[in-house]
This record gives sequence, structure tokens and C-alpha cells, in this order.
Amino acid sequence: MTTPTPRLSYRDAAPTPRLSYRDAAPTPRLPFPCGEAATSPRLRLADVEAARDTPGASALLFITDRCPVGCGHCSVDSRPDSPRVTDFTLFEGVLDALCAGEPRLIGVSGGEPFAERRALTLAADRITAAGKHLVVYTSGFWGNRTSGWVRRVLRACSCVFLSTDAFHQARLADERFANAARAIADEGTPLVVQVVDDQDAVDRAVGLLEQALGPCWPEAAELNRVGLLPYGRAAGLVAPRPLVAGKDFGPCRVARSPVVRYDGVVAACCNEAVVMGRGPAEFRRTCGDAPETAEALKELRHHAMFSVVATVGPGPITADPRLADLADRRFTSICELCWLVAERIPDPAHDPLLTMLGVLGGARRPGQS
Repeated sequence: MTTPTPRLSYRDAAPTPRLSYRDAAPTPRLPFPCGEAATSPRLRLADVEAARDTPGASALLFITDRCPVGCGHCSVDSRPDSPRVTDFTLFEGVLDALCAGEPRLIGVSGGEPFAERRALTLAADRITAAGKHLVVYTSGFWGNRTSGWVRRVLRACSCVFLSTDAFHQARLADERFANAARAIADEGTPLVVQVVDDQDAVDRAVGLLEQALGPCWPEAAELNRVGLLPYGRAAGLVAPRPLVAGKDFGPCRVARSPVVRYDGVVAACCNEAVVMGRGPAEFRRTCGDAPETAEALKELRHHAMFSVVATVGPGPITADPRLADLADRRFTSICELCWLVAERIPDPAHDPLLTMLGVLGGARRPGQS
């Protein structure tokens, strides 16, 4: 769990002329006029963030462990030879459960989603046919040669998150990023450029967007500043965080969106360590088909502890006499405390006190639709 960082939106920048970003070339289909309501099939950053902040409104499909880029700050340690989709019967079951489920927005990440042509095109077709928003997170490694199937996926997306920073720069040429940004904009799909929260990195990203889309790039793209996550290959790159007393932790944002892996593992939150199999087993369910995946999603949605963590936070839980020693203990992250709570309470999914805290905090009662 990272502390939210300020997001630089094009609305924060100085006004720019209302021109196409490529005056000398065919005009792209812009996502939608500035100020249009979020009911548009295209989504801005604020729309995606709002869905992620609403329990039950979004889910993440972790479509592959594989990534051809191999960045030095990868929080899930993805590599060119990491595991990928091999059981497509199971994968289709995962998609069936997601498409029939509650979330209105399905994010797709990994690994690198575009390293999985068959799986990604299948996911894009199924998710959009189910009437849900598709949001893909990518490095843009495919930018040098944007094939027809890639453009088809981009066109299906409600929004695309494209990453760039010094770590990506070491692996991907600026031209490839610029080509990817241009391809996304050409399909009329809103673009969010995700960049490490460092002013030099932000300035470089702005320069690349100007190179790719011209001075009116804010009409087609936004910037999202994010912190490095202390997992995977980035574990040694993050400065120590201030310690926080257990009782002072508030709601956890990542507990509001479950993650479904391509191999049938469903995780209660998008903590990278949990998704990759670490932490308490209580946070994961292993499924073999669509009904099991759907049941796991429903169970975790109404799980007493996860509902409290998402809506109230683990801090108030430390008032429980069983956890009193955790109230003043200091932790490096909310995840550290959450894992201890899960290990201490015998049945955190149905614990009466946690269930009552969830109801008081606004979480839905188990079984409530």
C-alpha cells in the first residue's frame, strides 16, 4: 500500500489552444469533450480512480506474469520467461466469472498484457461484450510496430495507462513510447501516462507527450504521478517509510478491488506480494473453473475483515482486546498490520465483531446484493 501522491492533470497546466494535436496529419478521434459526464463509454483518470475507490465497482485481471521489458523497478518481478497463460479453459472460466460479476470496470495488468495476444484479445472481446469498461495497463513495448490486433484492443478500451520513467527508458527507446502514445490517441482512447513521482521524470514525460502529440497533448492525455512500490525488484529502491502506530491506520484503498489471476487464483486485494503468493493464505482462493471463481469473488466481497479494512481501516480493529498490543505497535505499512490481524483472528471472514464494524462502517452485510 502506497501513500497517495498528487496527480498532475492537464487541467492543472496553463490553457492550451483548442486544436488537434496533429494539425498536419489526420485528426484523431478525441475521447470526449472536456467536462462531459462520466457516463461516457470513455473514462478519464478521475473516473477510473472513483471506480477503484468504490468497493465492488472494479476488479483487476492479472493476465500474465510475463513481460519482455524487465524493468529494474518491477514490483511483481516479471521477466521475459515468466509464466504465462497455458490453460485457456481455466482462463475462459476466469473471464466468465468476471464478466458475470458485480464490477463495472475491469483493469488488465501483469506482467505486460500485450505479451499475451490470444489471452488479451479474448479478454477484450468478452469484457466489452459484457458491457463493462476495459482499462489496460501497459509499458508500450509494442510501439515500434502497432499491429491490427493491438489497435483493436486499444479501440475497445475505455482508458489505457501507459508507463514511462527512467527505468522504462533504460529498456525502451523514447520513440517507442511516443509511437505507443500516438497509437492510443489515434484510436480515440483516453490516455493516462503513469510516471514515478519525481519532477525530473514528470518533466521528461511531458516532453515525450509533446513530441508524440504536439502542444495540445492535454486534450488526449493526463499524467498520474505514482510512488515506487516496495516489492519485487523495487524492494531495495524505496526509502524507508515513517513508522505508523497500528491504531492510526485508516481505510485501505487496495482492499476495495479484488485481483483475479489468469491461473485461477483470486486475491482479496491488489497488494503485489499477495498477488504473487506471499502473505497469509486467507487473502487468496485457488479456483478451477467459472463457478469457483465467481464464488470466491462473492466470498471475498463480503469477507468481514476485508470489508472493514476497505471501509473503516485496520486501525479501529486494534481496539479488540485480542489485538490490543497492536494498537501502539508501529508498522512500516498498513499491509504489515493487516497480515497480523488475519493471522490472529481464528475466522476473520465471519468474526462477529468484524462483521459489526463493517456494518457500522458502511460495508454491506454478508449475503446482501
